Amino acid sequence: MTAISFSLDGRAVEARDGETIWQVAQRLGTEIPHLCFSPEPGYRADGNCRACMVEIEGERTLAASCIRKPTKDMKVQTASARARSARKLVFELLVADQPDKAHAHDPDSKFWHWAERLEIAVSRFPALDRWAPDPSHPAMRVNLDACIQCNLCVRACREVQVNDVIGMAGRGARAKIVFDFDDPMGESTCVACGECVQACPTGALMPAAYLNDAQERVVYPDRQVDSLCPYCGVGCQVTYQVKDEKIVYAEGRDGPANHNRLCVKGRFGFDYIHHPHRLTKPLVRLPGAKKDANDQVDPSNPWTHFREASWDEALDLAAAGFMRLRAANGPKSLAGFGSAKGSNEEAYLFQKLVRTGFGSNNVDHCTRLCHASSVAALMEGLNSGAVTAPFAAAMDAEIIIVIGANPTVNHPVAETFIKNAVKQNGAKLIVIDPRRQALSRLAHRHLAFKPGSDVALLNAMIHTIITEGLTDQQYIAGYTEGYAELTERIRDFSPEAMAPVCGVSAETLREVARLYATSRASLIFWGMGISQHVHGTDNARCLITLALITGQVGRPGTGLHPLRGQNNVQGASDAGLIPMVYPDYQSVEAPEIRDMFEKLWDMKLDPKRGLTVVEIMNAIHAGEIRGMFVEGENPAMSDPDLNHARQALAHLEHLVVQDLFLTETAFHADVVLPASAFAEKVGTFTNTDRRVQMARPVLAPPHDARQDWWIIQEIARRMGLAWNYAGPHEVFPEMALVMPSFKNITWERLEREGAVTYPVDGPDQPGNEIIFYAGFPTASGRGKIVPAAILPPDELPDDDYPMVLSTGRVLEHWHTGAMTRRAEVLDTIEPEAVATMSPRELARRGFKAGDMIRIETRRGAVEVKLRADRDVPEGMVFMPFCYVEAAANLLTNPALDPFGKIPEFKFCAARVTPAAVASAAE
Repeated sequence: MTAISFSLDGRAVEARDGETIWQVAQRLGTEIPHLCFSPEPGYRADGNCRACMVEIEGERTLAASCIRKPTKDMKVQTASARARSARKLVFELLVADQPDKAHAHDPDSKFWHWAERLEIAVSRFPALDRWAPDPSHPAMRVNLDACIQCNLCVRACREVQVNDVIGMAGRGARAKIVFDFDDPMGESTCVACGECVQACPTGALMPAAYLNDAQERVVYPDRQVDSLCPYCGVGCQVTYQVKDEKIVYAEGRDGPANHNRLCVKGRFGFDYIHHPHRLTKPLVRLPGAKKDANDQVDPSNPWTHFREASWDEALDLAAAGFMRLRAANGPKSLAGFGSAKGSNEEAYLFQKLVRTGFGSNNVDHCTRLCHASSVAALMEGLNSGAVTAPFAAAMDAEIIIVIGANPTVNHPVAETFIKNAVKQNGAKLIVIDPRRQALSRLAHRHLAFKPGSDVALLNAMIHTIITEGLTDQQYIAGYTEGYAELTERIRDFSPEAMAPVCGVSAETLREVARLYATSRASLIFWGMGISQHVHGTDNARCLITLALITGQVGRPGTGLHPLRGQNNVQGASDAGLIPMVYPDYQSVEAPEIRDMFEKLWDMKLDPKRGLTVVEIMNAIHAGEIRGMFVEGENPAMSDPDLNHARQALAHLEHLVVQDLFLTETAFHADVVLPASAFAEKVGTFTNTDRRVQMARPVLAPPHDARQDWWIIQEIARRMGLAWNYAGPHEVFPEMALVMPSFKNITWERLEREGAVTYPVDGPDQPGNEIIFYAGFPTASGRGKIVPAAILPPDELPDDDYPMVLSTGRVLEHWHTGAMTRRAEVLDTIEPEAVATMSPRELARRGFKAGDMIRIETRRGAVEVKLRADRDVPEGMVFMPFCYVEAAANLLTNPALDPFGKIPEFKFCAARVTPAAVASAAE
């Protein structure tokens, strides 16, 4: 790196490698006006507004400092008379076409800030006719009368988020910013990430929440708080804008996971915490309110089934019910579901309560329903359940495989880094999924294999790599075990033999295998399309094998990354919300491990692994589980075969639910405890990258709602446990005592730094984003290769149920919808339940988009509106599971993967008929 010496305003300075004049001046404290340039991550300089002009000695014309780089001995004047005059003229020309400041859409914008600094308030130049406002989007407003055509919004959309919705159209004086083909923003393909709003320097693009009907800004936050996004596992850092103790807007921060970027949920999905359905007082079930699996309770009027209670009464009833059942039926008659949306500290306390207060290991959470099979395979092969590289490692990769995942919907900000890698770095993207998706448009290859044939496809790739000599023999010899058995077991899986099974040509299978094996750096991302099968663990074993036999792990741009779903599913798993392991995946059946926890918690512990989510529901039906504590989970919507799950919940003798809203699970509760929302918590959260981050409270819980850690502790105390934590800051050090992953991470460090990625080599060392560069944390130090045989889905289509049903998420809604369907913008954009099928499938069956259809499986039926989607393959119907009025999980198959104990959400046999015909037939 070479420093360049030059003169800036008469003083000798040095430019660092690649710096522009503007960047050097900014670093040294000299402000230069700028409009079309954004110093934020991901934005290149464009030099088109000419607001940043500087004078360079010996040059005839002024130079745009945002794009001009200094050379040796260059002499630059940032505030010469000539430069100042040019800037003022630029601003005067721009002000001519702006609404006057008194009626500006945002008088606090960057544009008006600089205009005031340059003393430009009015213009002598005539104004052009401008465009009418566009109020078509529920979250954002477009007022092109304030647009200066700086193109920051174009770069935000095309180059940062790579959504490619915004562009320029027209010529000369009629040139304008457009969405798609000059559509209204609300009718365009805009995904509402809000990056353009955050980038706009004039107020031409604004949050709707800030403006009145006259499109003038009337809302100015009175404070802001830096915290995190409450949704997916990406872990975006967010600045919340607060007015009169209500969140009014969210802006992306330059956090290590998101670099200012957000998606529609992170930017506009915050107001669920202010919803009138919010629980603010403890509720106790009325004596005459009998439980019924089909019972519905109006969350706005719970008094049909519940009454208000004091905290002391509710907590006493909750604890007394657990103690009564424990005394009468033994510790294993109780179970708990913790939350992947709570903090690490809350997860740790919850599993500790179940293990020490209830007396068993019957504790689980939503990882069982998303990545349990991935974790099972990773623990088996690598003795680690976490990712080996962050999603930003895509920027260093040559080949990126996305398999069984739709990050456009589930991890939109992580997806931007994949798109950046393709568009900016030339990485080749391979998408492997029965459904096509937005990423498929950028893919070098999309392998649309037959649903349920994952192992056949992946084994054909492994066969190609081995038989064509594309393995990394040095890596295999030094860092793996089990390769010899693999070479024997893989013989029958040639691409030619597997092509008819998986529906992908042998030529394509070989091409993709060669690309992956021979590239300098290959990276695999996967999601629940891999894990939510009865063969989910085998799917993940194949992916691990691909990485191990090619040495595509432990280096920049390589690795294995199961994209974690909820915001703290990684942390909740790390903290021990799993029935077979204590914190940090330490076996409950290992005597030396159990002894350590018994000494720490001063209590004998259950030596046998507990039951998982679906197993607990079965045990309730069998009369073995009689009481449950559910914190922040909604199994009445998230479990497979919901009729079975809801019957189990209604059958419980004692159910305590701790949540924000009266969820479908809480309909069956005996005691309901009003909890704290994410924006009301302090605590640590671990994202999909293994990054532990500090969340800070934005607001206090409403009325009499309480902090989750406090509620858990109060139940523990009433069950006879001598807990006395003053807050999460006292829980974290206890976790660190028994969690090697937290070594060299302290509460104080997280408060100071905000985020630390584990593992960490020293208290003053940064975390390791890329791991396993020198072996694996197994007994032998080697990664274990585990061959996989073909196992078909549990339930195949037949004459009665000829289609495949697959379930998942939509961009605007999250998990069971308890939060996002109470977020006004999100529910406005995607307000009703839909199922999607390919246009060809619709035509063949005589349907059209908008029809009501009836989807049936062997477990139930729902009626739902039909939408055409070219990305869905023929023979498949896809449903999101967030809509209670058409709950997809009423249909799904509870068959379990034998290793990860995860249900087969992604595949079951279904039939589809017109709703009216089906109803008439009944």
